[in-house]
Amino acid sequence: MQIENGLVFQDGAFTRGDVVIEGDRVADVRLRDGEKPQPGASSPDGGVACEGAQPFVDAAGCYVGPGFIDFHFHGCLGSDFCDGTLDAVRTLARYEASRGVTAICPATMTFPEEKLASVMDAAAAFAPGEGEAALVGINMEGPFISPRKVGAQNPAYVQPCDAAMVRRLQERSGGLVKLVDVAPEEQGALDFIREMAGEVRISLAHTCADYDTASAAYAAGARQATHLCNAMPPLHHREPGVIGAAYDSGDACVELICDGVHVHPSMARIVFGLFGDSRVILISDTMEAAGLTDGEYELGGQAVTVKGNRATLHDGTIAGSVTDLAACVQIAVCDMGIPLESAIRAATENPARALGLFDCRGSIASGKVADIVVLDEQLNVRDVIVRGRLI
Repeated sequence: MQIENGLVFQDGAFTRGDVVIEGDRVADVRLRDGEKPQPGASSPDGGVACEGAQPFVDAAGCYVGPGFIDFHFHGCLGSDFCDGTLDAVRTLARYEASRGVTAICPATMTFPEEKLASVMDAAAAFAPGEGEAALVGINMEGPFISPRKVGAQNPAYVQPCDAAMVRRLQERSGGLVKLVDVAPEEQGALDFIREMAGEVRISLAHTCADYDTASAAYAAGARQATHLCNAMPPLHHREPGVIGAAYDSGDACVELICDGVHVHPSMARIVFGLFGDSRVILISDTMEAAGLTDGEYELGGQAVTVKGNRATLHDGTIAGSVTDLAACVQIAVCDMGIPLESAIRAATENPARALGLFDCRGSIASGKVADIVVLDEQLNVRDVIVRGRLI
Protein backbone atom coordinates (compact mmCIF):
# COMPACT_ATOMS: atom_id res chain seq x y z
CA MET A 1 0.00 0.00 0.00
CA GLN A 2 1.05 3.59 -0.57
CA ILE A 3 -0.37 6.73 1.02
CA GLU A 4 0.25 9.58 -1.40
CA ASN A 5 0.35 13.38 -1.35
CA GLY A 6 -0.40 13.83 2.36
CA LEU A 7 1.18 16.01 5.00
CA VAL A 8 3.13 13.35 6.88
CA PHE A 9 4.02 13.81 10.55
CA GLN A 10 7.80 13.58 10.79
CA ASP A 11 10.10 14.82 13.57
CA GLY A 12 7.41 16.97 15.16
CA ALA A 13 6.21 18.64 11.95
CA PHE A 14 4.02 17.91 8.93
CA THR A 15 5.86 17.60 5.62
CA ARG A 16 4.42 16.67 2.24
CA GLY A 17 5.26 13.14 1.29
CA ASP A 18 4.27 9.54 0.66
CA VAL A 19 4.26 6.54 2.99
CA VAL A 20 5.08 3.13 1.53
CA ILE A 21 3.78 0.07 3.40
CA GLU A 22 4.85 -3.53 2.90
CA GLY A 23 2.94 -6.14 4.85
CA ASP A 24 2.24 -4.79 8.33
CA ARG A 25 5.25 -2.45 8.42
CA VAL A 26 6.23 0.95 7.11
CA ALA A 27 8.77 0.35 4.35
CA ASP A 28 9.66 3.95 3.48
CA VAL A 29 8.68 7.57 3.99
CA ARG A 30 9.40 9.72 0.94
CA LEU A 31 9.25 13.41 1.73
CA ARG A 32 8.82 15.92 -1.08
CA ASP A 33 8.21 19.25 0.61
CA GLY A 34 7.85 22.14 -1.82
CA GLU A 35 6.35 20.07 -4.61
CA LYS A 36 2.80 20.54 -5.71
CA PRO A 37 0.49 17.65 -4.85
CA GLN A 38 0.42 15.06 -7.59
CA PRO A 39 -3.05 13.60 -8.06
CA GLY A 40 -3.12 9.84 -7.61
CA ALA A 41 -5.46 7.53 -9.48
CA SER A 42 -7.92 7.63 -6.63
CA SER A 43 -11.59 6.90 -6.76
CA PRO A 44 -13.96 9.88 -7.25
CA ASP A 45 -14.67 10.14 -3.51
CA GLY A 46 -10.99 10.25 -2.62
CA GLY A 47 -10.94 6.73 -1.26
CA VAL A 48 -8.88 3.71 -2.21
CA ALA A 49 -8.16 2.59 -5.74
CA CYS A 50 -5.70 0.28 -7.45
CA GLU A 51 -2.77 1.08 -9.66
CA GLY A 52 -1.91 -2.29 -11.08
CA ALA A 53 -2.00 -4.62 -8.11
CA GLN A 54 -0.99 -2.01 -5.52
CA PRO A 55 -3.74 -0.26 -3.49
CA PHE A 56 -3.12 3.29 -2.34
CA VAL A 57 -4.76 6.19 -0.54
CA ASP A 58 -4.77 9.70 -1.98
CA ALA A 59 -4.22 11.89 1.09
CA ALA A 60 -3.95 15.23 -0.73
CA GLY A 61 -5.09 18.00 1.61
CA CYS A 62 -5.00 15.64 4.60
CA TYR A 63 -2.77 15.07 7.61
CA VAL A 64 -1.10 11.67 7.86
CA GLY A 65 -0.14 10.76 11.41
CA PRO A 66 0.73 7.70 13.46
CA GLY A 67 -2.21 5.77 14.85
CA PHE A 68 -3.35 7.18 18.17
CA ILE A 69 -2.53 5.31 21.40
CA ASP A 70 -5.04 5.64 24.24
CA PHE A 71 -3.23 5.15 27.53
CA HIS A 72 -6.34 5.52 29.70
CA PHE A 73 -9.95 4.67 28.85
CA HIS A 74 -12.57 2.30 30.23
CA GLY A 75 -15.13 1.43 27.58
CA CYS A 76 -17.37 2.22 24.62
CA LEU A 77 -20.49 0.96 22.80
CA GLY A 78 -22.00 -0.39 26.03
CA SER A 79 -18.95 -2.46 27.00
CA ASP A 80 -16.41 -1.85 29.75
CA PHE A 81 -12.95 -3.34 30.11
CA CYS A 82 -13.95 -4.45 33.61
CA ASP A 83 -16.73 -6.61 32.18
CA GLY A 84 -13.92 -9.13 32.16
CA THR A 85 -14.94 -10.85 28.94
CA LEU A 86 -13.18 -11.41 25.63
CA ASP A 87 -16.23 -9.98 23.83
CA ALA A 88 -15.86 -6.72 25.76
CA VAL A 89 -12.18 -6.43 24.85
CA ARG A 90 -13.02 -7.04 21.19
CA THR A 91 -15.74 -4.37 21.27
CA LEU A 92 -13.24 -1.87 22.67
CA ALA A 93 -10.57 -2.85 20.15
CA ARG A 94 -12.90 -2.58 17.14
CA TYR A 95 -14.43 0.75 18.12
CA GLU A 96 -11.11 2.34 19.00
CA ALA A 97 -9.57 1.24 15.70
CA SER A 98 -12.51 2.72 13.80
CA ARG A 99 -11.68 6.06 15.45
CA GLY A 100 -7.99 6.01 14.59
CA VAL A 101 -6.82 4.57 17.92
CA THR A 102 -4.69 1.66 16.77
CA ALA A 103 -3.16 0.63 20.11
CA ILE A 104 -4.97 0.57 23.44
CA CYS A 105 -4.06 0.44 27.13
CA PRO A 106 -7.48 0.26 28.80
CA ALA A 107 -7.95 1.03 32.48
CA THR A 108 -9.43 -1.00 35.29
CA MET A 109 -11.56 0.46 38.07
CA THR A 110 -11.44 0.02 41.84
CA PHE A 111 -12.58 -3.56 42.35
CA PRO A 112 -11.50 -6.51 44.54
CA GLU A 113 -8.77 -8.82 43.30
CA GLU A 114 -11.17 -11.58 42.21
CA LYS A 115 -12.95 -9.21 39.85
CA LEU A 116 -9.69 -7.77 38.50
CA ALA A 117 -8.38 -11.30 37.92
CA SER A 118 -11.17 -11.98 35.43
CA VAL A 119 -10.24 -8.77 33.59
CA MET A 120 -6.62 -9.93 33.39
CA ASP A 121 -7.71 -13.33 32.07
CA ALA A 122 -9.77 -11.75 29.29
CA ALA A 123 -6.90 -9.46 28.31
CA ALA A 124 -4.44 -12.35 28.21
CA ALA A 125 -6.78 -14.28 25.90
CA PHE A 126 -7.12 -11.43 23.40
CA ALA A 127 -5.29 -11.39 20.08
CA PRO A 128 -6.28 -8.60 17.69
CA GLY A 129 -8.15 -9.60 14.56
CA GLU A 130 -8.50 -7.60 11.38
CA GLY A 131 -9.83 -4.13 12.13
CA GLU A 132 -9.04 -4.37 15.85
CA ALA A 133 -6.58 -2.23 17.78
CA ALA A 134 -3.66 -3.96 19.45
CA LEU A 135 -3.88 -4.39 23.22
CA VAL A 136 -0.49 -3.07 24.33
CA GLY A 137 -1.04 -2.73 28.06
CA ILE A 138 -3.33 -2.48 31.06
CA ASN A 139 -3.67 0.60 33.24
CA MET A 140 -4.59 -0.25 36.84
CA GLU A 141 -6.39 2.93 37.92
CA GLY A 142 -7.57 1.32 41.14
CA PRO A 143 -7.74 0.17 43.91
CA PHE A 144 -4.74 1.87 45.57
CA ILE A 145 -6.27 5.34 45.77
CA SER A 146 -7.35 7.78 48.48
CA PRO A 147 -10.80 7.15 49.97
CA ARG A 148 -11.12 10.94 50.14
CA LYS A 149 -10.62 11.40 46.38
CA VAL A 150 -12.45 8.49 44.82
CA GLY A 151 -14.13 10.51 42.06
CA ALA A 152 -16.26 7.98 40.16
CA GLN A 153 -14.43 5.00 41.70
CA ASN A 154 -16.27 2.78 44.17
CA PRO A 155 -15.10 3.61 47.73
CA ALA A 156 -16.15 0.17 48.99
CA TYR A 157 -13.18 -1.46 47.26
CA VAL A 158 -10.38 1.03 48.01
CA GLN A 159 -7.45 -0.73 49.68
CA PRO A 160 -3.80 -0.17 50.64
CA CYS A 161 -1.07 -0.80 48.08
CA ASP A 162 -0.24 -4.48 47.71
CA ALA A 163 2.79 -5.48 45.63
CA ALA A 164 2.00 -9.19 45.86
CA MET A 165 -1.50 -8.57 44.49
CA VAL A 166 -0.11 -6.63 41.53
CA ARG A 167 2.32 -9.44 40.77
CA ARG A 168 -0.46 -12.02 40.88
CA LEU A 169 -2.55 -9.94 38.51
CA GLN A 170 0.47 -9.35 36.30
CA GLU A 171 0.94 -13.09 35.97
CA ARG A 172 -2.74 -13.56 35.09
CA SER A 173 -2.47 -10.88 32.38
CA GLY A 174 0.60 -12.35 30.76
CA GLY A 175 2.68 -9.29 31.58
CA LEU A 176 0.26 -6.68 30.25
CA VAL A 177 0.03 -4.51 33.37
CA LYS A 178 2.05 -1.43 32.43
CA LEU A 179 0.72 1.28 34.74
CA VAL A 180 -0.41 1.27 38.38
CA ASP A 181 -2.05 4.31 39.96
CA VAL A 182 -1.27 5.23 43.54
CA ALA A 183 -2.27 7.86 46.11
CA PRO A 184 1.18 8.44 47.66
CA GLU A 185 -0.10 9.83 50.97
CA GLU A 186 -1.76 6.55 51.92
CA GLN A 187 -0.06 4.11 54.31
CA GLY A 188 2.61 2.00 52.63
CA ALA A 189 2.36 3.80 49.29
CA LEU A 190 5.91 5.19 49.18
CA ASP A 191 7.37 1.78 50.03
CA PHE A 192 5.20 0.27 47.29
CA ILE A 193 6.50 2.79 44.76
CA ARG A 194 10.11 2.02 45.69
CA GLU A 195 9.48 -1.72 45.36
CA MET A 196 7.45 -1.69 42.15
CA ALA A 197 8.90 1.21 40.12
CA GLY A 198 11.25 -1.15 38.30
CA GLU A 199 8.40 -3.47 37.29
CA VAL A 200 5.55 -1.13 36.30
CA ARG A 201 5.10 2.57 35.63
CA ILE A 202 3.69 4.34 38.69
CA SER A 203 1.25 7.24 38.30
CA LEU A 204 -0.12 9.49 41.06
CA ALA A 205 -3.90 9.48 41.01
CA HIS A 206 -7.06 10.08 43.05
CA THR A 207 -4.94 11.69 45.70
CA CYS A 208 -4.94 14.41 48.37
CA ALA A 209 -1.12 14.54 48.42
CA ASP A 210 0.62 17.82 49.12
CA TYR A 211 3.71 18.97 47.23
CA ASP A 212 6.24 17.35 49.59
CA THR A 213 4.53 13.96 49.58
CA ALA A 214 4.10 13.98 45.81
CA SER A 215 7.74 15.01 45.39
CA ALA A 216 8.78 12.11 47.61
CA ALA A 217 6.75 9.78 45.39
CA TYR A 218 8.49 11.03 42.26
CA ALA A 219 11.86 10.68 43.99
CA ALA A 220 10.88 7.10 44.87
CA GLY A 221 10.23 6.26 41.23
CA ALA A 222 6.76 7.49 40.18
CA ARG A 223 6.80 8.78 36.59
CA GLN A 224 3.30 10.02 35.77
CA ALA A 225 0.22 11.91 36.97
CA THR A 226 -3.22 10.55 36.09
CA HIS A 227 -5.78 12.87 34.42
CA LEU A 228 -3.99 16.00 35.64
CA CYS A 229 -6.11 18.51 37.57
CA ASN A 230 -8.86 15.93 38.18
CA ALA A 231 -9.14 14.00 41.47
CA MET A 232 -6.20 15.87 42.99
CA PRO A 233 -5.58 19.20 44.77
CA PRO A 234 -5.57 22.21 42.42
CA LEU A 235 -2.42 24.15 41.57
CA HIS A 236 -2.14 26.93 44.17
CA HIS A 237 0.60 29.52 44.48
CA ARG A 238 1.42 28.45 48.07
CA GLU A 239 0.39 24.80 47.74
CA PRO A 240 1.51 23.53 44.30
CA GLY A 241 0.54 19.93 45.13
CA VAL A 242 0.88 17.06 42.67
CA ILE A 243 0.96 19.38 39.66
CA GLY A 244 3.93 21.34 40.96
CA ALA A 245 5.71 18.18 42.08
CA ALA A 246 5.23 16.56 38.66
CA TYR A 247 6.71 19.63 36.98
CA ASP A 248 9.68 19.76 39.36
CA SER A 249 10.39 16.06 38.90
CA GLY A 250 11.90 16.94 35.53
CA ASP A 251 10.69 13.91 33.63
CA ALA A 252 7.25 12.83 34.88
CA CYS A 253 4.54 12.83 32.21
CA VAL A 254 1.01 14.08 32.83
CA GLU A 255 -2.24 12.79 31.38
CA LEU A 256 -4.74 15.36 30.11
CA ILE A 257 -8.38 14.92 29.06
CA CYS A 258 -9.23 17.50 26.40
CA ASP A 259 -12.92 16.64 26.03
CA GLY A 260 -14.16 20.15 26.86
CA VAL A 261 -15.48 18.92 30.23
CA HIS A 262 -12.56 17.87 32.44
CA VAL A 263 -10.31 20.92 31.98
CA HIS A 264 -10.88 24.49 30.86
CA PRO A 265 -9.20 25.44 27.55
CA SER A 266 -6.97 27.89 29.41
CA MET A 267 -5.78 25.14 31.75
CA ALA A 268 -5.03 22.90 28.76
CA ARG A 269 -2.87 25.66 27.29
CA ILE A 270 -1.19 26.19 30.67
CA VAL A 271 -0.38 22.48 30.99
CA PHE A 272 1.16 22.29 27.51
CA GLY A 273 3.06 25.52 28.17
CA LEU A 274 4.31 24.35 31.54
CA PHE A 275 5.28 20.78 30.72
CA GLY A 276 5.97 21.11 26.99
CA ASP A 277 4.57 18.76 24.40
CA SER A 278 7.12 16.05 25.25
CA ARG A 279 5.60 15.41 28.70
CA VAL A 280 1.84 15.60 28.05
CA ILE A 281 -0.13 12.45 27.21
CA LEU A 282 -3.60 13.02 25.81
CA ILE A 283 -6.12 10.44 27.03
CA SER A 284 -9.84 10.01 26.52
CA ASP A 285 -10.97 8.34 29.79
CA THR A 286 -14.08 7.16 27.93
CA MET A 287 -16.64 4.96 29.66
CA GLU A 288 -19.16 2.55 28.14
CA ALA A 289 -21.41 5.29 26.71
CA ALA A 290 -18.80 6.42 24.15
CA GLY A 291 -20.28 5.96 20.68
CA LEU A 292 -23.84 5.80 22.03
CA THR A 293 -26.64 8.26 22.78
CA ASP A 294 -27.66 10.05 25.97
CA GLY A 295 -29.03 7.83 28.70
CA GLU A 296 -28.28 5.81 31.82
CA TYR A 297 -25.09 3.76 31.97
CA GLU A 298 -22.66 2.29 34.50
CA LEU A 299 -19.04 2.81 35.51
CA GLY A 300 -17.32 0.76 38.18
CA GLY A 301 -20.66 -0.55 39.42
CA GLN A 302 -22.13 2.94 39.84
CA ALA A 303 -24.96 4.51 37.86
CA VAL A 304 -23.95 7.21 35.36
CA THR A 305 -26.11 9.70 33.47
CA VAL A 306 -24.89 10.85 30.07
CA LYS A 307 -26.16 14.06 28.53
CA GLY A 308 -24.32 15.50 25.57
CA ASN A 309 -20.58 15.19 26.15
CA ARG A 310 -20.89 15.00 29.95
CA ALA A 311 -21.09 11.81 32.03
CA THR A 312 -21.84 12.15 35.75
CA LEU A 313 -22.76 10.11 38.78
CA HIS A 314 -26.14 11.01 40.22
CA ASP A 315 -24.44 13.35 42.72
CA GLY A 316 -22.95 15.33 39.82
CA THR A 317 -19.42 13.89 40.01
CA ILE A 318 -17.80 13.63 36.56
CA ALA A 319 -17.68 9.94 35.65
CA GLY A 320 -15.22 9.51 32.85
CA SER A 321 -15.76 10.81 29.33
CA VAL A 322 -17.78 9.99 26.23
CA THR A 323 -15.32 11.70 23.86
CA ASP A 324 -12.88 9.36 22.11
CA LEU A 325 -9.21 10.23 21.71
CA ALA A 326 -9.49 11.35 18.07
CA ALA A 327 -12.21 13.81 19.08
CA CYS A 328 -10.10 14.97 22.05
CA VAL A 329 -7.27 15.78 19.63
CA GLN A 330 -9.72 17.71 17.46
CA ILE A 331 -11.08 19.64 20.46
CA ALA A 332 -7.57 20.38 21.77
CA VAL A 333 -6.56 21.94 18.46
CA CYS A 334 -9.78 23.53 17.20
CA ASP A 335 -11.33 24.68 20.48
CA MET A 336 -8.44 24.99 22.92
CA GLY A 337 -5.69 26.45 20.77
CA ILE A 338 -3.17 23.63 21.19
CA PRO A 339 -0.83 23.40 18.16
CA LEU A 340 -1.72 20.44 15.97
CA GLU A 341 1.82 19.11 16.09
CA SER A 342 1.77 19.17 19.90
CA ALA A 343 -1.59 17.41 20.11
CA ILE A 344 -0.49 14.69 17.67
CA ARG A 345 2.73 14.10 19.60
CA ALA A 346 0.78 13.88 22.88
CA ALA A 347 -1.55 11.23 21.43
CA THR A 348 1.09 9.11 19.67
CA GLU A 349 4.78 9.45 20.49
CA ASN A 350 4.45 10.27 24.18
CA PRO A 351 2.22 7.33 25.17
CA ALA A 352 4.40 5.03 23.05
CA ARG A 353 7.48 6.18 24.95
CA ALA A 354 5.73 5.86 28.31
CA LEU A 355 4.73 2.29 27.45
CA GLY A 356 8.22 1.41 26.23
CA LEU A 357 6.94 0.88 22.67
CA PHE A 358 8.54 3.69 20.70
CA ASP A 359 10.84 1.27 18.91
CA CYS A 360 7.79 -0.10 17.07
CA ARG A 361 4.93 2.42 17.49
CA GLY A 362 4.22 6.11 17.98
CA SER A 363 5.73 7.49 14.78
CA ILE A 364 5.78 6.82 11.04
CA ALA A 365 9.19 5.38 10.33
CA SER A 366 10.71 2.56 8.35
CA GLY A 367 10.36 -0.75 10.15
CA LYS A 368 7.63 0.37 12.54
CA VAL A 369 4.14 -1.11 12.66
CA ALA A 370 2.05 0.44 9.88
CA ASP A 371 -0.60 1.98 12.12
CA ILE A 372 -1.66 5.26 10.50
CA VAL A 373 -4.55 7.69 10.73
CA VAL A 374 -5.46 10.15 7.96
CA LEU A 375 -7.24 13.31 9.14
CA ASP A 376 -9.01 15.76 6.87
CA GLU A 377 -8.59 19.54 7.06
CA GLN A 378 -11.09 19.74 9.95
CA LEU A 379 -9.22 16.92 11.74
CA ASN A 380 -12.00 14.41 11.24
CA VAL A 381 -10.83 10.80 10.91
CA ARG A 382 -10.97 9.96 7.19
CA ASP A 383 -8.90 6.78 6.82
CA VAL A 384 -7.38 4.32 9.28
CA ILE A 385 -4.65 1.81 8.48
CA VAL A 386 -4.15 -0.91 11.10
CA ARG A 387 -1.07 -3.11 10.72
CA GLY A 388 -0.88 -2.26 7.04
CA ARG A 389 -4.56 -2.82 6.20
CA LEU A 390 -7.05 -0.09 5.42
CA ILE A 391 -10.09 -0.62 7.65
